[in-house]
Amino acid sequence: MVVLNRIYTRTGDAGQTALGSGERVSKAHLRIQAYGTVDETNSTLGVVRLHTSSPEMQKLDQMLARIQNELFDLGADLCVPDTGKDLGYEPLRILPKQYERIEQEIDELNGQLSPLRSFVLPGGHPAAAHLHITRTVCRRAERLIVELASHEGEHVSEGAIAYVNRLSDFFFVASRWANATSGAGDVLWVPGKTRST
Repeated sequence: MVVLNRIYTRTGDAGQTALGSGERVSKAHLRIQAYGTVDETNSTLGVVRLHTSSPEMQKLDQMLARIQNELFDLGADLCVPDTGKDLGYEPLRILPKQYERIEQEIDELNGQLSPLRSFVLPGGHPAAAHLHITRTVCRRAERLIVELASHEGEHVSEGAIAYVNRLSDFFFVASRWANATSGAGDVLWVPGKTRST
């Protein structure tokens, strides 16, 4: 499926790149921004996983490893627009069972947490703090994907939008779980805390 024996090709020197369908577009094209931000989300997860190798974090680390692989699936889905044309092969698409598993994992992690009575601030355990960065990058990816889907003639699979929407929720719950599991606990927002100082 993928062969990378040369890293630079010089084909992008004029500011264009190829989609999975072979169509060439500007590197500033919204589709490229969308799956580039999915890639950025994946890169931040690599940093999160530097902090989830301890035995008590193994469950979360395994979930994150699956998500890292699926983010490449998501990028492949976005890279090949579903125009209905026969490409000579079956393009990779995000399936409902993938985001349904994310929902189950959200429920599993959230079931071990106390209800929130305030918004949380990014912080606590290093994994939790980095998961908040991942969450916000993922939300940006979602906004770009939704914007792309709103443009006439641009095709985005329903699965791609559903998956990235569930994923940012997962990262939020996972950050709370990492803080709870490590003993750091939630870092809570106190409205107006510094107004009188």
